[in-house]
Amino acid sequence: MAPVTQALPLACLLLLLLCSAPGADAQAGQGFELQQPQKEVFVRVGETLTLSCTVTAGGPPGPVKWLKGWGSGSETIYEQKDPSSRGTRAVGVSNIDFTILIRDVRPEDTGTYYCVKFRKAATGDELYRHGNGTAVSVQARPSNPTVSGPSDRVEPGKTASFTCNSWGFFPRDISVKWFKDRTPIQPQPNLITPGPLKFTYNVSSTVTVMLQKVDVRSELTCQVGHTTLAAPLTRSYHLSQILRVPPSMVVVQPPGPVGLNETVSFTCDVQGFYPGSVTVTWLENGKEMNTGSTPRPTETPEGLFELRSTVAVQAVQEKNGSVFTCRVLHEGQDPLSRNATLWVTASGQKDSSSPYTNGAHLLSSPGLWLGMLLEKAIVGLVLFFLFKRWQA
Repeated sequence: MAPVTQALPLACLLLLLLCSAPGADAQAGQGFELQQPQKEVFVRVGETLTLSCTVTAGGPPGPVKWLKGWGSGSETIYEQKDPSSRGTRAVGVSNIDFTILIRDVRPEDTGTYYCVKFRKAATGDELYRHGNGTAVSVQARPSNPTVSGPSDRVEPGKTASFTCNSWGFFPRDISVKWFKDRTPIQPQPNLITPGPLKFTYNVSSTVTVMLQKVDVRSELTCQVGHTTLAAPLTRSYHLSQILRVPPSMVVVQPPGPVGLNETVSFTCDVQGFYPGSVTVTWLENGKEMNTGSTPRPTETPEGLFELRSTVAVQAVQEKNGSVFTCRVLHEGQDPLSRNATLWVTASGQKDSSSPYTNGAHLLSSPGLWLGMLLEKAIVGLVLFFLFKRWQA
């Protein structure tokens, strides 16, 4: 009986050693598989990312987790015991399907994710099996572009710079093209900087244009292309927003002196200006005249504006030699002025220096008529004398 009693502890010790041998785990995990089928996933900011992972039965006791990255820098994305995990189970209660969801994806969610099976050990959870990893690329759509130009208006013949901005996109590669009335123009190299959120970018593109008078009807277009876009984003900028075309002006006055007490008009033609806001003032000898409000300008087929202002003056003797000035103020610039002088004849007659006026004075002279009659009488007497001699 004693030999049998002594053999029992020895048999128990042998059984314990067999259970703790490496082959025991292999037998417990025989046929166990972990499948992580997705190699690469593209997702856009704000969407829900689905990461698939399934396991078969027969694995050793221990949890299944999701890790972002591998090695010492890895981050746990899903753990059953941690309700604050970034990922949540797609299937609430399952020992086979460990697919997770990451909602409201952000650019910083870009990375490689691993589904990992752990086994329980005396020292804690130990790595048992893992998938090959799923590379996740988060794409962020660029914002609608904005185009800005100079803060002050620019005249024809000068250059102006325009900037197109878009932000919050990922990945970094982006294209920006410029057009002027559908004709491509070459911008400066793009300036790409970190965006408002982690892993996003901003782009700034600048183009310089020589302005012309005809650009009042022209527009610039900024076109942004990115992998997240089915079609480019565009924004247009009308050059009329910053173009200023100064006016030209002519004052039309009477061709010469006018008769006393006649009413004469002075006309100021203001032509080819933009924008259409203009003020016309008349001055007499430097003193502003009360001519009422400025007439409204009219638009030309080219998109510019023109205006005609007329002032009527009575030609009294006191106004002889008066200077009338048309002064034009456009877009807060220095005023433009043109002068005209009023000449009044002394007795209400036209200028005596005119040949037509001199002829009228001569024909109305009595001495001229007497001389003409005397000349005709002498010619008549000579002819009569000759006729008598011929008859004799």
